[in-house]
Parts: sequence; structure tokens; C-alpha cells
Amino acid sequence: MVMPEQSYFPISELSSYQAKWTICARVTNKSQMRTFSGRNGNAGKVFSVDLLDAAGGEIRASFFNVAAEQWGEKMQKGKCYTFSRGNIKVANRQYNNTSHRYELVFDAGAAVEEAADDSKIEAVKFSITNLRSVQSRALPCTVDVCGVVVSYQPPLSFTSSAGKELVKREVTIADETAMSLVVTLWGDRAKQNDSVFEGNPVVALKGVNIKEWMGGRAGSLLESGAFVCSPDIPEVQRTRSWWEQTGQSVTLTNLSQQTASGGGRAPTGKLMSLDEVRRASERVLDQPELFGATCRLALVQTTKQGETQPLFYMACQEPKDGRGLPCNRRVDESGFCATCSRAGKCAPRLNLRCRFSDFGDSLWLTTFHEPAQRILAMTGDEVKSTENGEGGREALESAVRNKYFSQPYQITVRAKLDMYNGEPRTNITCIDARPVPRGEHGRFLLKEIDEMLSAMAV
Repeated sequence: MVMPEQSYFPISELSSYQAKWTICARVTNKSQMRTFSGRNGNAGKVFSVDLLDAAGGEIRASFFNVAAEQWGEKMQKGKCYTFSRGNIKVANRQYNNTSHRYELVFDAGAAVEEAADDSKIEAVKFSITNLRSVQSRALPCTVDVCGVVVSYQPPLSFTSSAGKELVKREVTIADETAMSLVVTLWGDRAKQNDSVFEGNPVVALKGVNIKEWMGGRAGSLLESGAFVCSPDIPEVQRTRSWWEQTGQSVTLTNLSQQTASGGGRAPTGKLMSLDEVRRASERVLDQPELFGATCRLALVQTTKQGETQPLFYMACQEPKDGRGLPCNRRVDESGFCATCSRAGKCAPRLNLRCRFSDFGDSLWLTTFHEPAQRILAMTGDEVKSTENGEGGREALESAVRNKYFSQPYQITVRAKLDMYNGEPRTNITCIDARPVPRGEHGRFLLKEIDEMLSAMAV
């Protein structure tokens, strides 16, 4: 194994003018092996890696045929190697998202050796772009972003048009520019436990492809990208401080416009009427299912059997051991958290019982913190301060009543089968709610009317 003491050529200085060079770098990403048909009709093999050295230089390297067969199984992501006897060519931006002007190509003459781990080489290098800058970028583009997770969707499995089974999850992040962006995670990243996204963690994402979507901008994390919770970079500390001090109470500008209408499959589940949601939820078996509906808030349950219903509870905000994420468990009146076995920082989290109505039916849904904040247009802290203010509970209920039927929403409903007292019962909850863009939704309704009129004419 090669030791890292000797001097190596910096990746940042590699160019087509260098004939002899040896670099020492960490493999930060590795693609799957793929086959291709060469110009002579013969089949070939290739895989690529992203390389990062101690000076922060990053470059893409591709291994073809003999080199691919030799190193396809041996080379491992996260380990350090020395590389030499490769060709240097101008980077192909169609496949290469690194910032280096050049890229490396290795074939049968490649010289690669595993090296001792060099702690000076980072595991991932981020070049963070804030969301305000993303707003003005020419599309499509690929950026690294850092933000606090303000909401997230459950993982969604579906079959692509090519017949491939896929899994995705949408998360919404926000940064100190008071902008937010929806980013789609795929595969194993989407399948991560919900606890990874709970409690507003700060995350950094490397390799987010930004495209126009439904009149807004949406991101998709590339397979070659990275999703890292709370990496040790200045942007994470800055974002966390902003969120804790002012971010939770500001109104965010969403760069992504998610609508319930037009343009293909809805990202929040099949669009239905509330009556159809009710009937479909009764047929849910082992796996949870998602449904989308366009409706309005009709009522919030403020009393039950003559007793005043709390609209929020105080949740522990102390970080979990080793993870830095808030506990979010309910605390008692003294602020003591039984899970953490201590009294510490806590914050209000909304928990509403809402009745939503559309043209044909109404449906009661438990609505937790993130969608509840959007529906009331109030943060948890604002709800608490209103109830504890001069007007008391009456002022809070008045503010809630002002939201009834005021705005159409696209809601996402999750239905799953739970056990209550040993008997199966369907549990349906509202896990997301977003205002419906009236113009876009109106065009969708006009299209439906045209289709019905055409069908009647036939």
C-alpha cells in the first residue's frame, strides 16, 4: 500500500500540457459499470469515479475496458488511491458535473495503487450555492445547496414509463435567503427512515439538478450526488443559526410551484375527490398509500364533548444523542422530557383535527405541524403567543375561523392500516397542504369541461 508522505501532483493543476503526473485522491463517488457499443461494433465497459485530493481539487475519471475490468470491483468509494498513466482531455459537460476543466481517462496502461487513508482529504467537497442565486440561474443547471428541512413527503413507489420500479421522496429545504426549494431524493436515499428528516435538520446536498417544473424550479439529487446531514462546513452553522433565531417565523418564498393540475402524474399521489379518497382509504392493506385532493378548510375541532381541545403541544428540542436532531417528544408541564430524562429547550408543535370540504364531500383528517402551519398561515410560536396573549383562547379561535373556506389547497393524504385494541382500523392523515395556484387550476378545470363536452357531442 502506498503511503501518503510523498509529494503528488495537485489535481487543480492537471491539464493537457502535463505528460507525466501522479495524483493521490479519495474516491468520493463511483458509478455503476455499464456496457456500450464501440465504433467497430465491439462491446465495451466503462465506469467513472469522482476524485478529491488534499488541496481540494476535484476531477472526474473514467475507466474503460481492461482498466474497467481490473478496477471495477476493487476500487471502493471512500478509499484513497494513487493514479498515473492516464490521458487528460477536456471535460464533457453532458456527463461531468465537477468544476474541473479537464477529466481523466484510464485504459490498459493505467497505474493505480491503493494508498493509506489521508485525513487531509475530505469525504465530500461542497461548493454551496444559496437559493436566491438558484432563482436566477440559467436552466437546467447543477448546484450544491445547503438548507434546513422544513417539510418532507413519505417515500413513494411507482413504475416509470420504461417499466422500471422507482422510489422517490420529496423534501423541502430553506436557507437564510428566506427561499425554499423542493428536492427529490431517489432510491436508497428516499428510503431512509423518517427520523432522518424530522426536527428540521440542516443538510447539504451535492449535485442537485435544477429544472423548470410547473412554472417554478425543482431540484433532483443526481445518483452521483451526495446527501449529508450536518456536515462540518460554515454554511451549515450559518443556516442553523438563522433557523433558530429568525427562520422559523419568516414567510418563505417557494421556488418550486407544486400544483394539483395538468402536466402529468401528481407528485403527491393520485388526484381524487374527497369521496374517492374516503372509499380508496378503506381498501388500503399492508402498505401505506398516498392520495391527493383539492379542497378547502371547513372546520378545525376546538372542543370535544364540551372540553377545549389543545391545538398544539410542547415538544422537546434537545438534540438526540450522536445525531444533533431535535427529540420532538411531548414534554410535561414542567418541560421535562421522559425520553431525554431532562428538562431543556422546547417548542410548540401544531396538532389539529381538520375537516376539509370539496364540491361533493367532507373529510376529517388529523393534520400535524408542517401542513397545519400552512393552513393556518401561522407558526407554532404564533399560535402559542396568540392563545397566551391579551385575547386568549377566543382570539386564537377567531384567527382560526378566519381561515375557513378562504383558500383552496392541494392536500396530500396518507392512509395506512393500524391496530386499535387488537382490531385493524384505517388511519388517514393530512401530511402536506399547499395553496392551489388559481390560474393553473382554472385551466385544468376548463380542460376537463372541454373533454366532457366533447364526449357528450359524440
